[in-house]
Amino acid sequence: MTKENLWKNYSEEKKLKVFEFAEGYKKYLDLAKTEREFVVVTEKELKENGFIDINAKETLKEGDKVYFNNRDKNIIAIIIGKEDIKNGINMVVSHLDSPRLDLKPNPIKEVEEFALLNTHYYGGIKKYQWASTPLALHGVIYLKDGKKVTLSIGEKEKEPVFCVPDILPHLAHKVQGERETAEVIKGEELKLLFGNTPVKNKDIDEKVKQWVLNKLKEKYGIEEDDFFTAELEIVPAGKLRDVGLDETMIGGYGQDDRICAYTSLKALYEVKNPKKTVMVYLTDKEEIGSEGSTGLKSTLPEYIVGKILSMTEKNYNDQILRETLWNSKALSSDVTAAINPVFSSVHDLDNVARLSYGIAFAKYTGSGGKFGSSDADAEFIQEVRKVFEKNAIEYQIGGFSKVDEGGGGTVAKFLAYYGIRTIDAGPALISMHSLFEISSKADLYETYKAYKVFFEI
Repeated sequence: MTKENLWKNYSEEKKLKVFEFAEGYKKYLDLAKTEREFVVVTEKELKENGFIDINAKETLKEGDKVYFNNRDKNIIAIIIGKEDIKNGINMVVSHLDSPRLDLKPNPIKEVEEFALLNTHYYGGIKKYQWASTPLALHGVIYLKDGKKVTLSIGEKEKEPVFCVPDILPHLAHKVQGERETAEVIKGEELKLLFGNTPVKNKDIDEKVKQWVLNKLKEKYGIEEDDFFTAELEIVPAGKLRDVGLDETMIGGYGQDDRICAYTSLKALYEVKNPKKTVMVYLTDKEEIGSEGSTGLKSTLPEYIVGKILSMTEKNYNDQILRETLWNSKALSSDVTAAINPVFSSVHDLDNVARLSYGIAFAKYTGSGGKFGSSDADAEFIQEVRKVFEKNAIEYQIGGFSKVDEGGGGTVAKFLAYYGIRTIDAGPALISMHSLFEISSKADLYETYKAYKVFFEI
């Protein structure tokens, strides 16, 4: 394959355009560190770009721009095209959730005069990476009176942060020295330092815990049993940053897979008078198998496509829904693994994605033997390749790893279940699922261009 590093041939004018696009991306992700926050920011931007809540409409016609917010966890945006919707929808599907720590329903405990928060990890993480690093608390909690409290603590300069305490190397030999890598920090050791001040009351046993509870009640109205009705996430504190002396890379949390969500939205806003109906589908729960009512294994794809058809077709029926899905085409827009210069041995060097080589296509993902994956057909790949090359889209082919080395999952197989022709396509990342994932500004920009062209197929 005669692919090469994109920076080699970028003009100064193109480089400035790429850098400018990256600035908007960084600001967006800084505001949206959880799936709920991404939905809030995106719903506002959709309205600014002329999209209307689909529930405010009775019928749909060509050119209408609508969106559907599903339980503040995923959001779907649609532009009705000129062609009969039964001929299929062009959709780009990304996920908004990222690996993190979630609070347990009874999170606060006191140990050795420290208030600690009990957590449970969500998605595939290296647990040791979450120790001795500044962390922030984001999410929502409902009080007994029904009031919704939105929290974000640890992002502003003067706000406190939290951390999982590690053991100093001087004393780590027996408690950590002989552990396997995955157990250097165990799941039950992922406890956050949350306070150290005791109340001045001799009649209370857990004085530090009580001080914390008093503070939560005073500042937010939160009582201990309100944590049962909460969705609180622990994420790395801080903003996305430029990486490298050349500033061509971006480092930070949550780029898997919000880099695809952001680029697909930006591409959608520039679609004018599409022939096909086009859709950006931002889903949830991918990191834990796409389960739940906000994941792609739910019937939500049928629900939303059925809703669109019922608002455009006088004689809508179940078979029309099935045909529409079967005739649709999708990019399962998820990130893939870029070659890591320090650990290149895990990759098949002839079939690996590289940073700054453009959007990466993965014919299939999964582990050895193509297990648990979708496998894109040659005809659909050729159709996508043809339109990308016609429009000078920079792309590359990238597998995940050597056979039997490991693997990863995407939402592609859940789209294929409906007969939707799909292939995985997104930027490649280094240090995926870490607290500081690395992307390329060139790949970010080329991915945005690629999604825009895909909508026009």
